[in-house]
Amino acid sequence: MKAHVCRMERVVVSRRPLGCLLRRAPTLVKVAVSEVSIRTSDALITPALADHAVEARDRTFDASTSQGVAPDTTLEATPKSKRISPTSLIPGPIVDIDVLQNGVILVDKPLGWTSFDVCGKIRNMLKFIGVKKVGHAGTLDPNATGLLIVCTGRGTKFCDDFMAQAKEYSGTMRLGEGTASYDAECEVSERLPWEHVTDVDLQAVSERFVGDLMQVPPMFSAIKVGGQKMYQLAREGQSVALPPRPVIVSSLRLWRSETSPQDVHFYVACSKGTYIRSLAYDIGRALGTVAHLVALRREAVGSYRVGDAWDLRQLIDQLEQQKRAFLLSQQQQR
Repeated sequence: MKAHVCRMERVVVSRRPLGCLLRRAPTLVKVAVSEVSIRTSDALITPALADHAVEARDRTFDASTSQGVAPDTTLEATPKSKRISPTSLIPGPIVDIDVLQNGVILVDKPLGWTSFDVCGKIRNMLKFIGVKKVGHAGTLDPNATGLLIVCTGRGTKFCDDFMAQAKEYSGTMRLGEGTASYDAECEVSERLPWEHVTDVDLQAVSERFVGDLMQVPPMFSAIKVGGQKMYQLAREGQSVALPPRPVIVSSLRLWRSETSPQDVHFYVACSKGTYIRSLAYDIGRALGTVAHLVALRREAVGSYRVGDAWDLRQLIDQLEQQKRAFLLSQQQQR
């Protein structure tokens, strides 16, 4: 608790209740919650509750006040330390590996890798400089490729900032075939005619799916229900009705593949939380058929583009070179 006492030369905080602290009538008393803080004309004395009270040198200050004081339950918030923006590790020869103590790496995630796999690999490679925290700003499915923003060290504090930015994707959906996961991870479980879909239909449906939409996430997703991830429940054969979520599609372009009329290419710009697999499923239904993703690539996150990203193999090679050089220097110093 905080008690402010003016015009006092000596102050004692006894082990008695707070109401017995003041012999003289205070000019201002503030009662808070967790600590006692008494201000004199010269200094601020802050004991840690009654157990850490300090007695006066010449006398015990034992008094009470009969005036009721309304408690002030407002806690003074401790100001957070200012975050320093992470430094981006640009593709090419690494000059200063220590920037990854507070860094961000743009990675072009290859096919077959999970986002967790990429972060785990980088984390293991950075142990030699003491970096323990590595996280990504938005999951990419194993069957997807493209831009994965990886934050390292203190840079992990910025994961949510990157994740909140708009995304851009390119990819391909296959008409007439539906899967439980809405992509090629699961086998085709539904087939419907698709030959009736024309280029005019594609143009019309692309316009319908631009703007503020309500979207139901796929069962095969990392959303948790009752502490379990949805894809875990889905693999066990369970089905959970998820409520639709608001998303924003800023632009959507659809065009037929020249080599396979059953396949439709797309380019979409959308908000955080948009499931492209669900978008493909919904578009298929709107066209009077079914559809699932057969290819997906994240092109951009905010102003960050996959063209500026590291090839994962080259990144690993550069980190290995830095690690070997570091270990060699350690041996030479011994």
